[in-house]
Parts: sequence; C-alpha cells; structure tokens
Amino acid sequence: MTGAQVRADDRMADVGRVRRLLIRPELGAVVGMVAVFAFFASQSPVFRSPAGIANWLDPAATLGIMAVAVALLMIGGEFDLSAGVLTGTSGLILVTLATRFGFNVWAAMLAGLVVALAVGFANGMVVTRTRLPSFIVTLGTFLMLQGINLGVTKAITGTVQVSGLRRADGFEGAAAVFAGTIEIGGTSFRVAILWWILVTAVATWVLMRSRAGNWIFAVGGNEQAARNVGVPAARTKIALFMTTAFAAWLVGSIMALRYTSVQANIGIGQEFIYIIAAVIGGCLLTGGYGSAVGAAIGAVIFGMADKGIVFLGWDADWFKFFLGAMLLLATLANRLVRRYAEEVRH
Repeated sequence: MTGAQVRADDRMADVGRVRRLLIRPELGAVVGMVAVFAFFASQSPVFRSPAGIANWLDPAATLGIMAVAVALLMIGGEFDLSAGVLTGTSGLILVTLATRFGFNVWAAMLAGLVVALAVGFANGMVVTRTRLPSFIVTLGTFLMLQGINLGVTKAITGTVQVSGLRRADGFEGAAAVFAGTIEIGGTSFRVAILWWILVTAVATWVLMRSRAGNWIFAVGGNEQAARNVGVPAARTKIALFMTTAFAAWLVGSIMALRYTSVQANIGIGQEFIYIIAAVIGGCLLTGGYGSAVGAAIGAVIFGMADKGIVFLGWDADWFKFFLGAMLLLATLANRLVRRYAEEVRH
C-alpha cells in the first residue's frame, strides 16, 4: 500500500468519526448546554462559582432522574403522563405510613416502591393488551392518582398535606442516603446528584451495551418488525413503564425525605417538563431514537436556566419563554440530525 493510499484511508476514517459524532442524538443538547452555561457564567460570577454550580445541579438532578427514565420510554415509542403525579403518590405513601401508621421509614419506602411498580406494570399491561395510545392510558392514570392523592390525604389528615416525617423511626439513615449532602472542595452538593449520575450510567449501559437496549430501540422504531424478528415487545414496554415508575418513586422519596412533608398536589404538571428535557436531549416524539446522556444534559440545561434567571434578577416568567424556545429549537435540531443520519445510512 502506498503512502498516498494510507493518507486517503486516514482521511476516510476521520470523516467516518465526524459523521458518527454529528448523528449522535445528544449533540444538539451538548451545544445548547455549553451556550447556556457560557451566557449565564459571563453575566453572573455566582452562577459559575462552586456554590452556584451546586445550586443549579440540585434541580437538574431530580429532574434528570426522571428525564432519563422518560427518555428510555420515549425511545421505546411510548409516553407516561402519570410520571409526575406518581412522584407525589410515592412521597405521600412514605410520609403517611411513617407518620400516621407507625411504619419505619425504610418499610414505608418499600411499600411506596411496590405501589409505584404496580402502577407502572398496570400502565404497561393496559397499553400492550388494548393497543390504546399510551398518552390516553397514562392520562387516565394521572387523573386517578390525582384524585386518590387528594381524597385519601384529606380523609386521613383533614388537609392536603402530610408532615412530621422527621420524627419517624429510620428517618436519619434514609435521609442520609437519599437526601443528604456531600462535601467537595468545601462546597456542599446534594446526594441526589450521585443518584442522578448512577441512573444515567445504568441507563446508558442498558441502551448501548445490552440486548435489552437493542429491544428498546427496535420496538420504538418499528414495533411490528421487532415482533417479527423475535423481540419481546410487550415485555420490553411493560419493563419501560415500570422503570419510569421506579424513577418516580426514587424522586418522590428524595423530595419527601428532604422536606419531611408532602403536598397532595405535588408533581402535577412535571410530566411535561420530563418530556421536554428528554426532547431537548435528542429524543424523538416518534420513538426509536435518543439517549440517556442527552436527557441528562437536557436536565442540566433546565437547571442552569432555572437558577441562572434568578441569579441575574430577571422575572421568573422568562423561564417559561426560555423553556419553550429550547423545546422548539431542540425539536428542529433533532429533525435535521435524524434526516442527516438517514442520508448517511443510505
């Protein structure tokens, strides 16, 4: 082989690496994250300080846990509109059982996990057995859980809030694991950030390195074709709904242990924020495309904008404008990347 041929092959390899980079679903989110950070960091010294970073990573962490799980479900071609209210249900079960019925906090958390997984399993079963759109099925679940949260809480406490978790047995240990802080360089960071990193790492491994990941992309891209080649589509989708429910339980438990009380209406409306973060991170609404890392980055953008606007002293209403603009830009970028990816394959 001549030197000219070697150089040509090297150039082709470089082009191949560039193309693979350009079709990564999280590329747009990375560019957006860098731009948002640069803007707020240039305007506010507090934003770029260690304390400021800890401040905006906190909301990014709890949102990111849910966004990653929702991203997996969206890649699998489905939606879960009950995810937000299920975080409230999980928190309410934990606080109610621990404060009103004498449960140890760990036992109350386990009970909340069982209920959350049962809800996820029910959502998945109804969607796969009836073939109804998951949007409709989980909207029904959302409304039922909302009614249960309000009705049961009022019946037990006479109000829409349950409190007093700090006095329950096992609180200190559970709070340290799920709602504590860690010191890094003299700055306190929430433990929830570590849970977020762990969830993102596991989800990324599942998507990129396991057979289950292939199944998720397959059922989201073309469910019938996936069934024809032996992919257990129904089991995969049920598992995805249960994964979202697990994430809702984790976030609900973290928030309950952090604040030691829960409002009956907590989590309502958050389901759309989860979807927005996943879309900003590269997920397509049509399924079959996206990444867990992208969803996590979408959550970082959310956290930076949420706190950055406060640091700059702007009206908080601008955050909604920013979120809407990011959603539209991300959707357009994802469409262009997807089109380019299809051209590259052909």
